[in-house]
Amino acid sequence: MKGRDSYEGGDRGPRSLDTSLDAVSRRLGMPDPRGLGRLFARWDEIVGAAMAVHVQPLRLDKESLVVTVDHPAWATQVRHLGDDLLDRVAEQAGVERPNRLEVRVRR
Repeated sequence: MKGRDSYEGGDRGPRSLDTSLDAVSRRLGMPDPRGLGRLFARWDEIVGAAMAVHVQPLRLDKESLVVTVDHPAWATQVRHLGDDLLDRVAEQAGVERPNRLEVRVRR
């Protein structure tokens, strides 16, 4: 039985970020676990520097991309970009294109 602090393979030491992202990505059903890291690393390139200040990726899986925005006006802009944004995420992050975009306004 695995305890709360157990890691895969019984290794209880620290794991690299790549290893952790790989594990999380596999659980999310992403075919290429490095895609999640590329999404966060390339976010400024994907949406542009001006938008990246106001819009942040929150979650990505094969079904959806969830982003948070700091103002309702940015939510409108991101929703307007919808399909184009999902296409760019797939291309730049090297992942399967998510089926939908979910936008949340931060309080």
